[in-house]
Formats: sequence, structure tokens, C-alpha cells
Amino acid sequence: MSNKVTIIGWREWLSLPELGIPTIRAKIDTGARTSALHAFKIEAFEKNGEAWVRFYLHPYKRRREYVVMCESAIVEQRHVTDSGGHREQRYVIATQLNMGDHLLNVELSLTNRASMRYLMLLGRTALRDAHLVVDSAHSYLLGKPLSERRLGD
Repeated sequence: MSNKVTIIGWREWLSLPELGIPTIRAKIDTGARTSALHAFKIEAFEKNGEAWVRFYLHPYKRRREYVVMCESAIVEQRHVTDSGGHREQRYVIATQLNMGDHLLNVELSLTNRASMRYLMLLGRTALRDAHLVVDSAHSYLLGKPLSERRLGD
């Protein structure tokens, strides 16, 4: 990737191809260190002698009937304090994220964000080396994916 800076909005569309998520709306939160992904029915298991996690999510907030089952190796379990000051132990996974022309390797903590407005939170650690600048006055500067317009989130 070049040193060219890309300006992004405070919320953007992205995809998580390794998890089978073609599009999900994320809040870009430079105040949060850790990125978080909505997950429910979170279950750890062993695969080929390694710790893995299976979880489900609704990538489209307004389409609850659309559910994706994901599996990923566990990077670690980490205590995360949310914006309300509640401390929770979460599984952390590593995956690739596509946002516009950017491909990022990110760590995501898994937690139930069903009551939150955004099912994914992209924290500052994920953005650290990406040459991205957040413009808090704008949203979706990288465009809305065609598949998302069709699904109507």
C-alpha cells in the first residue's frame, strides 16, 4: 500500500471475507482501542488441536432473519472495558477486513452488540498503520456496497 492518506467517515461499510460477511456497517471509533464485532451463541471448541470459536451474527441490523455462522481460531481471551465502564472477558479473533480499497489485518473482540446501533466497532488499533484519516462530519465516504442496497439495511 502507498503512503497516500484516505479520508473515511465516522461510519463506513466494510466486509469480512474470511468470515463470510459480504458487508457490514461499522462505526469508526478512534476513542476505542479494541475493535468489536456483534456475536451471539459464542462457543469455544477445539479444531486440529487449536482453540477455535464458533459464533453467529446478524450482519444487517434491520434483517434479523439473515444469520451467518462463523468460525475462527482464537487469538486470545482478553478483558475489555466498554464505554459504560463494564468489564467483560471476550474471545479475540484475527481476520481480514476490506474497506474501500484497503485490506486490513485486524483483531476483533466478540460480544453481543444487539442493543447497540452499530454491530461492529472499528477501534484505533485496527486503523493504526492503515493511512486512514477519520472525518467526523461525514459518513460512508468509501461508498455503500451494491449488495447492501439490495438487502436494504
